[in-house]
Amino acid sequence: MRNTLRQLSILIILALLAGCNSTSKNGNSEHAGIPVIFDTDANNELDDQHALAYLLLNEEAFDVLGITVNATRGGGEVGEHVKEAQRVVDLVAWKGKVDVIQGANGNFPEIRKQLDQKVFDGSEAVDFIIEEAMKKRKEPLVLLPVGKLTNVALALEKKPAIAKRIRIVWLGSNYPDPGEYNLENDTASMNYILKCDVPFEMATVRYGLATGTAAVKVARKEIYTRMPGLGPVVEEAVTGRHGGSFSSFGDYSVDLFRHIEHLEDGCFRSLFDMAAVAIVKDPSWADATEIPCPIYIKNAWVEQTGNSRKITVWENFDKDAIMADFYKTLEESQGELP
Repeated sequence: MRNTLRQLSILIILALLAGCNSTSKNGNSEHAGIPVIFDTDANNELDDQHALAYLLLNEEAFDVLGITVNATRGGGEVGEHVKEAQRVVDLVAWKGKVDVIQGANGNFPEIRKQLDQKVFDGSEAVDFIIEEAMKKRKEPLVLLPVGKLTNVALALEKKPAIAKRIRIVWLGSNYPDPGEYNLENDTASMNYILKCDVPFEMATVRYGLATGTAAVKVARKEIYTRMPGLGPVVEEAVTGRHGGSFSSFGDYSVDLFRHIEHLEDGCFRSLFDMAAVAIVKDPSWADATEIPCPIYIKNAWVEQTGNSRKITVWENFDKDAIMADFYKTLEESQGELP
């Protein structure tokens, strides 16, 4: 009898320990890190991929609940963006740990008319965002869109109650100057969110200037030198966007840079999206300024100085600190088996 009780006690302890260490499919654990959904047009160029790898490998900092996908004008239909996001997930040994969820192929004005239907363009991602946003948490769910804002705007339109349960950190705009790729791909979605009472932050891009995420750039030669072999080694090789077979994200990064067509003078490329991930991890790596919420009309920002609604603008990114942490993150996971 005594041995039976002892065995039962051991089984109970083991069960409790297993429960403490359990992980969910979407996210590392119930209490780990900043809860985040990454929203991406992953097949557009190459910064999304680096941002996603950096996010997933920062397991102590982030609890990644899911990856939602949309399509912008570069990179093909939304299915191609889904495939590229999944490649990165697989290459950093997160296959089966987090879902890549297809979102909008079209834009906000056309899709919002379909929201009364059970299934519409982007419904899977929109419903996922709503479901996760409505869960009880100690801190807001961070939505981290690094492409157009379509999925996020649709979720807010369909379920306005999520506005008080989320924090949106968007990689986009050249504010206060006009233009920028993500903004131009669905300006209506951005203006809709600017009119909602929801926490909204813009990690500015500012092409060619030292004050935006455009300044967080890396030379192709540096990628060729630093990235080979970085990240976990996966047993099942992944076929890259341009062909080839890869077993680590570092090697895939080299291939992405090898195939990129447009580089700045000196063969540099900005890793815009990665900077947005970095300032969620460590806000000291950029300057945040709260401003009255503006609006974007006829390709220009219109200030609304009397607007009681405020948004946050991020600028002056610490390129050296961000790049150092990126390399450190991948180096610390180098060669690890899943």
